[in-house]
Amino acid sequence: MPPKKPITPDALYQLKHVEDPQLSPDGRWVAYVVRTQAKLDNAYERHIWLLDLADRAATPRQFTFGAKSDLAPRWRPDGTALAFVSLRGGKPQVYYIALAGGEAWALTSSANGAVNPVWSPDGKQLAYLSDVNADERQAEDEGKEPPSPSDSLDARHRGERKAEDEKRKLDPRVIQKLPYRTGTEYYDDRTTHLYVMAVDANGKAEKARRLTDGDRDYTHIDWFPDGRAILSSQSGKPESDPWFFQRPVRIPTSGAHRQTFLTPPGFEYTEARVSPDGRWIVANRQSDRASFGEPLRMVVFPARGGAVIERAVELDRLAGHFTWSADSRRVFFTAEDRGDTGLYVVDVTAGKARRVVGGRRVILNYSLARTGRIAFVAHTPAGPADLTICESDGKRERQATDLNAGWRAEHAVAPIEEVWHAAPDGRRIQGWQLLPPVRERGAKVPLVLNMHGGPWVMWGPSVPEVWLEMQVLAGAGYAVYYCNPRGSLGYGGEHALLIHNDWGNHVMHDILSGVDAIVARGVVDPKRMAVTGGSYAGYMTAWIIGHDQRFACAWAQRGLYNLTSFFGTSDIPQLIEREFDARGFEDIERLWEQSPLAYVQDMHTPLVIEHQDNDWRCPPSEGEQLYAALKRLGRTVTLLRYPREGHEMTRSGEPGHRVDRLNRMVAWFGTYCGKKAKRRA
Repeated sequence: MPPKKPITPDALYQLKHVEDPQLSPDGRWVAYVVRTQAKLDNAYERHIWLLDLADRAATPRQFTFGAKSDLAPRWRPDGTALAFVSLRGGKPQVYYIALAGGEAWALTSSANGAVNPVWSPDGKQLAYLSDVNADERQAEDEGKEPPSPSDSLDARHRGERKAEDEKRKLDPRVIQKLPYRTGTEYYDDRTTHLYVMAVDANGKAEKARRLTDGDRDYTHIDWFPDGRAILSSQSGKPESDPWFFQRPVRIPTSGAHRQTFLTPPGFEYTEARVSPDGRWIVANRQSDRASFGEPLRMVVFPARGGAVIERAVELDRLAGHFTWSADSRRVFFTAEDRGDTGLYVVDVTAGKARRVVGGRRVILNYSLARTGRIAFVAHTPAGPADLTICESDGKRERQATDLNAGWRAEHAVAPIEEVWHAAPDGRRIQGWQLLPPVRERGAKVPLVLNMHGGPWVMWGPSVPEVWLEMQVLAGAGYAVYYCNPRGSLGYGGEHALLIHNDWGNHVMHDILSGVDAIVARGVVDPKRMAVTGGSYAGYMTAWIIGHDQRFACAWAQRGLYNLTSFFGTSDIPQLIEREFDARGFEDIERLWEQSPLAYVQDMHTPLVIEHQDNDWRCPPSEGEQLYAALKRLGRTVTLLRYPREGHEMTRSGEPGHRVDRLNRMVAWFGTYCGKKAKRRA
């Protein structure tokens, strides 16, 4: 057999991913999304697929065609049809397609798009979310509808007129809230609201009704079993910090705009879900004054409001993706633990959790049928997520898809080895090492230290966000090392909270002592080592090269480098308040001491500062400050900026940008760590 090929950045265009599995209520069918990356269009394509689980010989079949983005399939409770979201008309709208197949049709025609379709328990109503402003809400309440266009020219002119009006509204841009931008865009005057429409047995929809009002955002939808109300979440401070202070709210599906908060202030609640019998609500809870490193706690409380009870306390892990069992006695959830993400279940009465599905993998999402059957997608050390089916006890697993089998047969996937080491203070730190699949016997290889952001994140051997990046570096001849220093999730609350008021020092020692342990194995050339990381790990990249000179080069990705300026420009100013117990204009000296920019004169390592033009999480001004300082000092530095992109570019940005970035990174590391590398003076 010919030798397998090394993995290169272009693999991004070849790999396929399974997303969002949804079992039919009776557990017979599973619908899921297959995502691919189109090189010519520089875009992602998503299509819905179906698999008949009653026929062991059945093969998956593509269910939606034509459009380049069909996603979020949701079964009608009787199993006869799916609602889904499609961008086939431009803006996202909710569509309907019968299980028997045929042409899909739009249920919504919202001017600003419609997302997150959720069926009522009886299947007679469909709820969804859409963005509207005060004028649009008033027109809806007054029943005003523009007349239908007389012809296509009239329709086009109306569209052009609306686009021009929207443009003029933002010239100048009047800002009166904080934050005022997020993702890759500025906030406009619209907020996200909840709509409900009746849908008959044939999939014909009546006019939708909006259930909410005001300049507040509603974040999710979960029906009460009688269909008379919906459980959602709403910010307690809509004029500022819209992401925070979320509280569960009960919204009636008939009558005037009325709602009832189900919990008192003082805590933030996320992922609230009501039990099938309507008696209980499960959610995650965190003090609204706590460090973001404080673990979210799973809680259960009466659906009509009452005492809150913590559950799965002994697990001491971040829980999420809650799903009730059909009998309302148990809650299934995912949790991160020492590099892996498994599926767990907790008895709501006893409160003790147990793992249902484990293994060396990251379960990304899952679905539970009324029968107890489970469908989940999981990323593994071998590659992107595929679909697996099992029973409610986790037994009788069978992998239902293997989308990248042919690709793996041709490419050399580097094994990922678990490595533990002791930090200088004795704390045990878990990490992982990849070695080049092909290397000369006895020859030492260069090393790339890769670090995770967050900082409250967990990486492991199956981490989907950077799996390809790690494998590309290994394929280019590098050993790769990464670990979960203090501050990381997956090791309990105490481990996560240790970095409060100190983001740099102890974390650096955790990481560099791991590098020492890897070098001591005798495979790595300590004179040819590079360091990289994004977001908080961009911060750590700059922090390390300002305190340590062992690395031949560095690549800082979308980082924050000055805590005081970050406070005033990021879409999460609360991060500074809650992690350093001060606002950006208070205790300036201490915040400066915790800023990598304070140590710029000690930075001599050749550095690429990568940033995205529309990143409002770690704004470009952070990279600009570091670049300007290093340039004025005469250091070797390059500022690399990607247009149109935001903080998520490396995970979901334009495929062409993602491939370009990896090629440039490999070339930069090769300049200083390759066999003919430049040597620093």
